[in-house]
Amino acid sequence: MGGAFRTARTHWRTVLGLTFAVALVTELVSLLVARYWLDGDGLNALQDNPEPTSEELVTALRSSISALAADSVVILIGNVLITALLTIIVGRAVLGRRVTPGEAWHDGRRHLSRVLGLTLLLGLIIIGAVVACVVPGAAMMAAGSDEGGASLILLGSAVGIVLAVWLWIRFCLAAPALVLERQGVVAALRRSAKLVENAWWRTFGVQLVALAVVLIVGVLAQLPTSLIAAAVGVEPPEDAGLGGSLDTSWSYLIVTGIGGVLSSTVALPITAGITTLLYLDQRIRRESLDLELARAAGVPGYGEDGPATPPTRR
Repeated sequence: MGGAFRTARTHWRTVLGLTFAVALVTELVSLLVARYWLDGDGLNALQDNPEPTSEELVTALRSSISALAADSVVILIGNVLITALLTIIVGRAVLGRRVTPGEAWHDGRRHLSRVLGLTLLLGLIIIGAVVACVVPGAAMMAAGSDEGGASLILLGSAVGIVLAVWLWIRFCLAAPALVLERQGVVAALRRSAKLVENAWWRTFGVQLVALAVVLIVGVLAQLPTSLIAAAVGVEPPEDAGLGGSLDTSWSYLIVTGIGGVLSSTVALPITAGITTLLYLDQRIRRESLDLELARAAGVPGYGEDGPATPPTRR
């Protein structure tokens, strides 16, 4: 974790510049979606009407789903960009090399399609595992056993959450393996599983602490905009989502958007840096990658006549 912070601090121009640009575009699109795409009038009509027609329900549902889908696609693309670019930066930083934003983009863009495929496949695997655990209970309820089905759904949900966490940790090193080793999507998943083998709990502990740090840093990054919003009287829509108005003002969207940009700019380098360094650390522990890195970095004594690198491929 210290290495992730040092990398962000040492290469702050490249790291923060790239994350700020991606976060700014992402938040801007999300702002426009929330302001223009989401049909607030249709949703407000449902709140004011205790017995809406099927047409009103379909209209409101279609508006909400389409807005959520558009927002999710933009966030997904932004995360894929950041993952590929920051992995390149951290991988170079380990060798003591600086990377400009142009160089990071030139090296990272060739991996974007595979990182996107990896992200989608991993999401499908985790969601599919959770759904598979809930299906038996839902089938029992459909068959008429409401009480037994509800109990089985609760049990399946708990098992599904545990399974989802296990899968997340097992495959969390796939993105660095894909980018730094130029692996395919499936090969990167296998590579991650191999590196995490016998180190699941350690990897889980590091990722859990990293998640807590990112949440804290994100809250602190959004605190200034929250204080400014309170000082100038910008407030969220009254009781939004709880029966109140869903009309969203430009001032509220802009303030929350600025907070989101600041939070993402600070948090994304931490998560990407920790995951990449955790991948490198596992390779050092298992495959003596430190000898290869020292040789690549030109450390004296690790040249052609330096210590030989033991066999690493299995």
